[in-house]
Amino acid sequence: MGLDMIRKAFRNAALAAALAAGASANAAYDVDILPPASPIAQQIYDLHWAIMWVCIVIFFLVFGAMFYSILKHRKSLGAKAAHFHENTTVEVIWTIIPFLILVGMAYPATKTVLDMKDASNPDLTIKVTAFQWAWEYDYLQDGVKFNSLLATPRSQIEEWEKKGEKKNPDYLLEVDKPMVVPAGKKVRLLITSNDVIHGWYVPQLGINQYGIPGFVKDTWFKADKPGTYRGQCSQICGKEHGYMPIVVVAKAPEEYAAWVKEQKAKSPQAAAPAQVAAAAPGSSSTGAVATTAAEDPNKKWTLDELKAAGEKVYAANCVACHQPTGKGMPPAFPALDGSKVVNGPKAAQLALVLHGKQGTAMASFARLSDSELAGVITYTRNSWGNKTGEAIQPAEVKAARK
Repeated sequence: MGLDMIRKAFRNAALAAALAAGASANAAYDVDILPPASPIAQQIYDLHWAIMWVCIVIFFLVFGAMFYSILKHRKSLGAKAAHFHENTTVEVIWTIIPFLILVGMAYPATKTVLDMKDASNPDLTIKVTAFQWAWEYDYLQDGVKFNSLLATPRSQIEEWEKKGEKKNPDYLLEVDKPMVVPAGKKVRLLITSNDVIHGWYVPQLGINQYGIPGFVKDTWFKADKPGTYRGQCSQICGKEHGYMPIVVVAKAPEEYAAWVKEQKAKSPQAAAPAQVAAAAPGSSSTGAVATTAAEDPNKKWTLDELKAAGEKVYAANCVACHQPTGKGMPPAFPALDGSKVVNGPKAAQLALVLHGKQGTAMASFARLSDSELAGVITYTRNSWGNKTGEAIQPAEVKAARK
């Protein structure tokens, strides 16, 4: 209760100072950071105030001692300066005490940084691709993929010749399609960029991660409760940088499951299953092997057919991490070219692709159809320097799912 009262006093003092200076009544005067909404954000918040109080205590001790010395030992009171050179004891004390203070602040700060980097064992993995000037979200486990752009019309933003239309408070922080996640679940983000450096920044979730072309950076968050959390691109990325907002909507797990079902129903694949099922390998509307339940799992594809279709599946799902050359980005994303797993028994690679591997960036791709998985595995086993000569048939994938 005492800390809250002091924080309110800071806010009230800032408000009084701003009003005294004639500031607009519509401005915001908060001096605190946004309320944390995830475990990492809470640690950052606590660390912020802990170090703030350490700095305040040091300020009053140092300046209090200085002003006391100036007032009580001034010449008008008859004080005479002492003549001495050094004092080893004093020097040791003023070295050890700051050292202990720094260690005391470094320990919780280091713990927080390590926790921020521990993205292992997520409940959900989303690949985030930045481009000028929007975000692409690819839900690797759930098979949902969409772009998220600024929703506010230009007529509300630009005021070159006349006052724009009435704006709402979040007019630069609104998107047409927000990232939706289940509250209380660990969400891992794989963040990259298609063009220049961007920054995926949502302060209430404790995330500010760069998206760098050619690299994939990972981070994570767990929204404590359902709600809407807003952020923006944090790196100057071009003329539309200020119009690149981020909105994360956390829903109850059952509401999230309903949302996923709704998104899949809207997808082009679900809208026209008959056309896709009738397509030949490599000629479907999605650029991959037929991806519906109507496909014949017992049909035997040739090695060349599977490779051609698998190359397109690889380009859509794997290339960001493992690269077009198959060289990957070790150690986070190992090379497939020359891999012992890829060149080893078919069953081992099939199990890895179906189930993923905990503690690594390798997520489960069980959402792909039997034919898609057969194609992409066949492609990786017979591309670059890999020459196994083996084809994986959809029937083998179907059997491995059981």
